[in-house]
Amino acid sequence: MNEKLTRLWATKNKDDEWWSSFVTSPLAIAINYLAVDIRWISPNLITLFSFITAIISALFIVAGGTVNFIIAAILIHLSHILDCMDGQMARYRKISSPSGSFFDKLTDQIQVTIWFGSVGYAAYSQSQNVLPIFLAFTGVAFYSLRGYVKYVTIYTEMSRDSGYLEKTSKEASRVKKKETAGLGYGILANFRWFIGKQKKFFFFDEGVFIFMLSLALVIDRLTPMLWIFAISQLFYGLARSWQRGYQIARNQTVANKK
Repeated sequence: MNEKLTRLWATKNKDDEWWSSFVTSPLAIAINYLAVDIRWISPNLITLFSFITAIISALFIVAGGTVNFIIAAILIHLSHILDCMDGQMARYRKISSPSGSFFDKLTDQIQVTIWFGSVGYAAYSQSQNVLPIFLAFTGVAFYSLRGYVKYVTIYTEMSRDSGYLEKTSKEASRVKKKETAGLGYGILANFRWFIGKQKKFFFFDEGVFIFMLSLALVIDRLTPMLWIFAISQLFYGLARSWQRGYQIARNQTVANKK
């Protein structure tokens, strides 16, 4: 087995999202095989390229038209491949940094807003109906809520227990999943892994957005996709908020009993 490819495969996030798991992340590894040893190409530079590509794709969406939509779909995928590449490269070179992680997550959030904002505008331009803009706004708002409640929970729990993050990180390491597919595994093992990953589609996270956005642009069905986006994020945003609130209340009850 090629040692470099084995090391690169080890940088793949084992908790990758649905589309990332078997499309964009493996493609990122393939490109990194050629790019990872080029020293002037840094993870932060790749993050920047990913963000610029996302902005350009949004401009093509706003411009409208079948050809522009298809170009935008390709650029969205390219942006996501680059988004996978930066973390892989940082882990391969052992140069991961808090600042790099911060800007990576920040640009990810901005990209989702830009993409769905531009799709909402494009759907409005086609129909002259304000509904797609409302759907895009609702989806982005509740997608942001999914992340927001996580950090509010951390802040709230840390104000009660300064060791909260250390405890949760130890718990996460105990339940860390083992690799069950990929290089060195047979066809049957990889097939089982592939089938098992399909349930992640219903998490409606960023990896699913890449697929949904691209497909909707290629077949020019923007408003139906925005309905799915808005409803899924409304559900998960509210469900995650209740889950985190219940977790805080339960932890507080346990602490009061001690």
